[in-house]
Amino acid sequence: MKPSIIILSVFMTAFQINRAVAQTTSPSEKNRKATIRPMANEGDTVWVIVNHIKADKRKQFERFIHEIFWPMAKKLSPDEQRIFKQTRVLNPLRPEQDGTFNYLFIMDPVISSADYGIENLIKKMYDDQKADEYIKMYHETIASEQVFYEVVQSNY
Repeated sequence: MKPSIIILSVFMTAFQINRAVAQTTSPSEKNRKATIRPMANEGDTVWVIVNHIKADKRKQFERFIHEIFWPMAKKLSPDEQRIFKQTRVLNPLRPEQDGTFNYLFIMDPVISSADYGIENLIKKMYDDQKADEYIKMYHETIASEQVFYEVVQSNY
C-alpha cells in the first residue's frame, strides 16, 4: 500500500473512533472536562452532609441552592470561594421511604480554616433583610436534622 493510503486510513479510523466516543459521552462527562475540581489526597478530611428536604419544598430548596446561594459565591473572598469549588452537591433521584428527598453535600477536601455555615455565608452575600429572607426560605425546606459524616480519604 502507498503511504498516503495508510495515512488516510489511520485518519479515517481515528475520526470514526472520536465520533463514536462523542456520541456515547454523556453531557456530564463532557462538562467534567471543563470543570476540574480538587479532590482529597490520602489522609485528607472529607465531609458528607445529608440534608433531608420536605417533598413539597424540593423546588424551593433547589432554587435556594442553584439560584440564590451558589451563584453568589462570586461575591465572597477568594478563600471563601474555594469552599464552593471544593464542594459537590448531589441531587436525589427519588424520595426516601418517608417521602423526603436527601441532598448530599460533599466537601472534598475540607478546608480546615473555613466557615461552611450557610447562614454566615448568606450574610456575607446579601444585605441583612435579604439574608434573613433567604435563611428563612432555606429553613422552611428542612424536614429534619442534617446527618454529618466526617471521613478520611483512603489511599484508593
